[in-house]
Amino acid sequence: MRPEAEQVTRQQVEDFLYEEAALLDAWRLDVWLALLTDDAVYNVPSNDRPDGDSRDTLFIIADDIRRIRARVARLKKPDAHAEYPPSRTRRMISNVRIVPCEGALLKVEANFIVHRFRRNEGIRAFVGHYRYELRAESGGLRIARREAIIDSMELGSLASVGFIL
Repeated sequence: MRPEAEQVTRQQVEDFLYEEAALLDAWRLDVWLALLTDDAVYNVPSNDRPDGDSRDTLFIIADDIRRIRARVARLKKPDAHAEYPPSRTRRMISNVRIVPCEGALLKVEANFIVHRFRRNEGIRAFVGHYRYELRAESGGLRIARREAIIDSMELGSLASVGFIL
């Protein structure tokens, strides 16, 4: 690991994840984008193959940085019917842990619950865990890889996952 990554504490990682959650809950998507590296990946694997590879397994979301930027641009437009007006969300992050790894990336896992409030719909709760690969840079932590693994056995009752989990 690079010296910067070795010096990052769990508290710093927790603070970073809490800040990310606050940005997403406030729909400050452009500020959230600035937390990502230029080669970032955002995945939501299917719940029947949570450890699958997006190259040969169907994923709910498998975005590289170009597609992440396009997703954010789409979510901000009034004609994005799935998220206009934007859903209200409240993220709860817990059990944050730094996972031993080799190399320059800091691997982090955490549990989540995202409560989604949408007009004309009931409250939805997305429960699962995150897997991150973070880079420690002089300006702080940045997200190189972000996976949201949903625990639900079936997705039909959860409705759209167009917003950023």
